[in-house]
Amino acid sequence: MMVSASIERELSSEAFPVRNGVFVAVVGPSGAGKDTVIGYARTLFADETRLEFVRRVITRPSDAASEDHDTLADAAFVEAEADGAFAISWEAHGLRYGIPADVDWSIANGYVAVANVSRAVIPVLRERYANLAVVEITASPEILAERLAQRGRESRGEVLARLARSANIALSGSGVTSIDNGGQREAAGERFAEVLRKAMAFSDISGVM
Repeated sequence: MMVSASIERELSSEAFPVRNGVFVAVVGPSGAGKDTVIGYARTLFADETRLEFVRRVITRPSDAASEDHDTLADAAFVEAEADGAFAISWEAHGLRYGIPADVDWSIANGYVAVANVSRAVIPVLRERYANLAVVEITASPEILAERLAQRGRESRGEVLARLARSANIALSGSGVTSIDNGGQREAAGERFAEVLRKAMAFSDISGVM
């Protein structure tokens, strides 16, 4: 996995870290159900104006069955990246991913922004946002393998290789919450919802200080 060079640029001490709001970074191995848990919270908090569920840009056609994202071809993505269209961007599994730059405005204005990101960009997020909550969605290797096989996107060998890479990545640092999504979606969804409620409460306090 390679983190894009654009997010390794020097951050201005005047602009960063962005304060007031909270960036909630949702991470975890493929098949853990990150989009499912995020979707549960999106429905639960449909009328909550303080929450922003960030729409990613990916160099892969949108798949309504999983994540509804914006799509760019490789060349267009690189051009947008060079023009500063993304707050952060990275590469993984042969694809490019970007979080739109306007998320900085949302955080600066006290919103809670929720995004599915790579674990590789957590160090960059810690530098960019003063208030970062990391939520790791997990499941057993057996469940991960079954879910990835059901997608039908990769061969068995590719699935096993993906799981092996995930097993070698460990999270460290403060503000990390681990949620097991190997059972009922509602159980994991409610735990995630509690993280978001705490983030919104913190954002309210931070915004008036």
